[in-house]
Amino acid sequence: MKRILRGLQAGGIFALSLFLALLPVRAGGLLGLILYHLWRSRRMIAVGNLKESVALGAMSLSRSPEEVIRENFMNLGRSFLEIIKIYHGMGEEILRKTTITGIEHFEHARAKGKGVLLITGHCGNWELLALLSSYRVAPLSVVVRPLNNPYLDTFLRKARSRFGNRVIEKKGALRAIMATLKAGGFVGILMDQAVLPDEGYVIGFLERGAWTTKMPALLARKTGAPAVPAFIRRTPGGHEITVYPEVALSPKDNQEEAVKEDTERFSRYIEDYIRENPSQWLWMHRRWKRVPEAPPETKGT
Repeated sequence: MKRILRGLQAGGIFALSLFLALLPVRAGGLLGLILYHLWRSRRMIAVGNLKESVALGAMSLSRSPEEVIRENFMNLGRSFLEIIKIYHGMGEEILRKTTITGIEHFEHARAKGKGVLLITGHCGNWELLALLSSYRVAPLSVVVRPLNNPYLDTFLRKARSRFGNRVIEKKGALRAIMATLKAGGFVGILMDQAVLPDEGYVIGFLERGAWTTKMPALLARKTGAPAVPAFIRRTPGGHEITVYPEVALSPKDNQEEAVKEDTERFSRYIEDYIRENPSQWLWMHRRWKRVPEAPPETKGT
C-alpha cells in the first residue's frame, strides 16, 4: 500500500512539475510572490534575519528589508521554475544565457591534478550553478540528501546527472568525496547552513556567530585539492557565474586553529556575495540557530 501511495504521489508531483515547466520563467516570480504572502513563518524568519544583519552593521540596504525579502522570494520562485524546465528538457535557453567569468581560475586549480573543491552557498540559482558547471566546464559531484519518495528521488537523480553531474548521498559522503578528489574529480560543497556542534565551528557570519561546517577545510588539507569559490547571480539578461582564485590555506601550525581559519576564509566569500546581492541568498534558513549570543571573538570577519 505504501508503495502505491508513493507512486501516486510521485505521479501527481511529476504532472504538476510538467505543467509548471510549460510556463514562462517570469511566472516563477508570481509563484514566489504568492509564497511570500502565504508562507508567513518563513517570511518572518527571512525578514528578521535581514533586519538583524542590518542592525549589526553587517550590511546596508537601499530598500526596506521587507522589499528585499519580497524580491528574494520572487527570485526563489524564478529559480524553481528554471530548474523544473531544465529537468524536463526545456531549459536550453536558460543554460545558453548563463555566462561564466574567471574560468581560468578553475583551470589553474584543475591543472594541479588533485581534484577541485568548488566552494559556494545557497546563492542565486545554486542548482543551476551545479548543472552549468557540468554542462559547460567539467562533470561535478554534488552532495545531496535523498528524497523520501524513491520514485521522485530516481527522477531527480537522472535529471541532475543528465549533464554529467554525479550525486553523492549526504550520509557517508566523506569517503566518496575523498575518493572523487583523489581521482582528480570535482566536488561542489554548499557551506552556508547551520551544522551540529561536532560538524564545525562557530565563526563570525554577518557579525553574528554561526555554526559552520569544517568539512571543506578538512578535505582541502587532507587531499591537497584546491578550494575554489564560485557563485551564481541573476542578471537582467540571465545568470552570471563568477569563479574566484584558489583560496590560500592558513599557515598556522596548530591544526585546529588552521582549519577554523580556513573555514572563516571560505565563508567570507559568501558574506561578500550577500552584501553585493542581498535579495539572492536563502534568508529563510535559520542560519544562526543554536548560537543564542555569539562570543565577542567570533564576531566579525
